[in-house]
Amino acid sequence: MTTVMGICRSFRDRAFARFFHCFPCLSDPARRSSWGLKVTLVMLHLIFVGILFVFDGDLIEKTKKEPWYTALYLLLLLATLVQYFITSSSSPGYVVDVMRAVNETNVIYQKSSMASKQPASSQNGSLNVVIEGSQSGRNFQGSNPSSWTKLVMDMYPPGTSIRSCTCSYCNVEQPPRAKHCHDCDKCVLQFDHHCVWLGSCVGQDNHCKFWWYICEETALCLWTGILYIMYLKANISRPWWKDAIMILLLIALSISIIFLLLLLLFHSYLVLTNQTTYELVRRRRIPYLRRIPERVYPFSKGICRNLYNFCCVRSSIYSLEPLPSSQELEEKARPYTCLDILTCRCC
Repeated sequence: MTTVMGICRSFRDRAFARFFHCFPCLSDPARRSSWGLKVTLVMLHLIFVGILFVFDGDLIEKTKKEPWYTALYLLLLLATLVQYFITSSSSPGYVVDVMRAVNETNVIYQKSSMASKQPASSQNGSLNVVIEGSQSGRNFQGSNPSSWTKLVMDMYPPGTSIRSCTCSYCNVEQPPRAKHCHDCDKCVLQFDHHCVWLGSCVGQDNHCKFWWYICEETALCLWTGILYIMYLKANISRPWWKDAIMILLLIALSISIIFLLLLLLFHSYLVLTNQTTYELVRRRRIPYLRRIPERVYPFSKGICRNLYNFCCVRSSIYSLEPLPSSQELEEKARPYTCLDILTCRCC
């Protein structure tokens, strides 16, 4: 008996080793879990939509008469799944990648300056690091670059210790709004949260993609819920167990719709005020946000510019925001007047 179990175990280990050799991306337990969640989410979509087409004969008849209606619904389903995989596979913007790019450009600049007195931007123009702010607004594109440490320290108030800005896990200097993610084991620019369903963080580079995914998922769930209700309201004799299945699925769908609507509204509020979930929830624990009043949004540049930066700035641009000065905070904390409204101060 022991020999048989040993043979079975050995055969199983060889089978798994061969499988992981063919699919090396699944050898990591974290990646297997992430892919398992992705498959589960796709299957849930197919189940909710598939059962609707299997049970609802009226929907089939409507598809024959008005194929555009079902085509739009299936197109929304496809767009939602595509957006999900685009969001889950995109980088949130890791600090170490920006640091490496800045330091490499600095080295190239120094070498090119020694070889010829031309700026390094002519040889390495792909890097684009924007340091925002009224006082230090400048574009770092290879010309006159600085080291990463100097760039980060310039974004903090004078006298800030470099130790307080250095991540104890990655050992890299964190710019403001960056945070170390223990699941990804990397520091993320403008860290929002680690999404379990995506299997990755939501940060500066993929927050816009995440918002669009939530928007598409909410629209798909609302449309599916309407089709479920139309099926249950139809006066057609059918087995009771079909109605029971549809009611249970509709209850689960209703809970998902409520959650998605709240999540969409919450992230829309964050976008309009240029905040992140981490900054809003842990404001009292973030050193540079503790002394700022609750209703003052230190990184907000007005609704219009916040929307523009969120939606229209290319993902290849790394945007680093320095901490606002005391004068800027006083201006943001100043109450609105009728003149401010007429001059569109909030925008």
